Amino acid sequence: MADASSVGSQTLAASATGAGGFVLTIKVIEIISAYPATFPRLAAELEAGITLGLHLGGQVYVSRAREVLADFAFGNSQPDVPVTTEMLHPWMSASKPLAAVAIAQLMERGRLQLDDPVARFIPEFAQQGKGPITLRHILTHTCGFRGKGREIPGTPWDKIIADMCALPLEAGWVPGEKAGYHVATSWFILGEVIRRIDGRGYSDYVRDEICLPLGLQNTWVGMPLAQFEAYGTLIGRMYLTEKGACVPRPWHTAEFCTWVSPGGGGCGPIRELGRFYEALLAGGANDHGLILQPETVALLTRRHRVGMFDETFQHKIDWGLGFIVNSSKYGPQTVPYSFGVHASDDTFGHGGFQSSCGMADPQQQLVVAVVVNGTPGEARHGKRIRLINSAIYEDLGLE
Repeated sequence: MADASSVGSQTLAASATGAGGFVLTIKVIEIISAYPATFPRLAAELEAGITLGLHLGGQVYVSRAREVLADFAFGNSQPDVPVTTEMLHPWMSASKPLAAVAIAQLMERGRLQLDDPVARFIPEFAQQGKGPITLRHILTHTCGFRGKGREIPGTPWDKIIADMCALPLEAGWVPGEKAGYHVATSWFILGEVIRRIDGRGYSDYVRDEICLPLGLQNTWVGMPLAQFEAYGTLIGRMYLTEKGACVPRPWHTAEFCTWVSPGGGGCGPIRELGRFYEALLAGGANDHGLILQPETVALLTRRHRVGMFDETFQHKIDWGLGFIVNSSKYGPQTVPYSFGVHASDDTFGHGGFQSSCGMADPQQQLVVAVVVNGTPGEARHGKRIRLINSAIYEDLGLE
C-alpha cells in the first residue's frame, strides 16, 4: 500500500488546565501526514477535519473482498505523540454489535429465542410495566426504557442491573410499536442475560467467544487493570472539540477502560473492528475461527425495524438486530450514523458517539472502519462521517 505525503495546516501546543490536564490549542503551521496514495478524497476529508478543529488524528481501515486497501493512522494523539495503527481507541456505541452477536450465539446453541421475554432470564426486570419486553425489542431499540441519565464508570455491575430493572416503561410506550435508541440501559440488560445463561461476565464472554476466535487480540469491553497498565501510551486519547479547544475526555483512563459497558465500552485498534465486519461479511468466520453460521448473520443484518421514527434521534432509521441498516432513503444528508451517500441499500453496521463507524457493504464486498479522536457535536460529526465514508467509495470508483 503506497503512501503519499499530504501537507496539513495545523500543529498542537499544550497549555495547562490544572489537575494534570491540558487543553490543546492550534497554531497554524505546515505539517506532513502520510496517507495511501489511492485515497486522495479520503485524505482531503481527514485533513479538512484537522483544519476545522474537529479532530487531531485517527485510524482508518478499508478492505474489499478481504483484500486490505487501507490500514493507516494519521495526526496526533497527544502533543508530540502521533496516532499509530496499534493504538486502542474507544469504539463507543460501535461496540453494540458485539452484544448482538453474543445473543445470536446463545440462540444458535438453543439457550434462548429472540421473542423470549427478558423476564424469563431476569425475573426482577418485569417490574414497572416491563414484563412484555422481549430480546427482539431490545435489539431493535423498540423496548421503551431509555432512562434519563448514564451510569457512572466504576459503578458495580449488580447495582447497574438493579437500577436498570427499576426503570419504568416509558409512558404510552407499547414495546415493538414505538422506536427510540437506547444509549446504554437495555444493553446492560443484554449483558446480564448473557451472564445468567452462560455464567461468565459479559467482558469474559465477548473476549472468549468473539474476539479471540476472530484473532482480535487487542479488543476489549472492559480490560483487566494489569492489561490497561501494560498498554501504557497505546491507549489513544479522545477530545471534546465542540468549542474550538481540544479538551481531553477521560476515556483513556483506567476507570473507563476497565469498566464493562456492553452498549459503549468497546476499545481496540480500529483495524480489529474492521476484521470483525470482514468475518460477518464472510458469513460469520475468518481465517482464525467461526463465531456465527451464515444464516444467523443474515438474520441479524436484515431489516427488522422498518420506517419507524426514532424518538431519540428524531429521524427515521431502519434496524436489524443490533445493527443499523442503511437508512439514507430517509434523508441522505440528515440520517444519523451515516454510511455515506454511496453505500448499497443493504449495508449494515453501527456508529460510535461522534467518533467512530464500522460498516459492511455486501454488494460491494466492502468493509470500512474509522475512528477520529475529536467529538465536535452531533451535527458536525454527522457531516464529517458522511463525507469520510462517501470519499472512500469515490476513491474506489464505487459511487
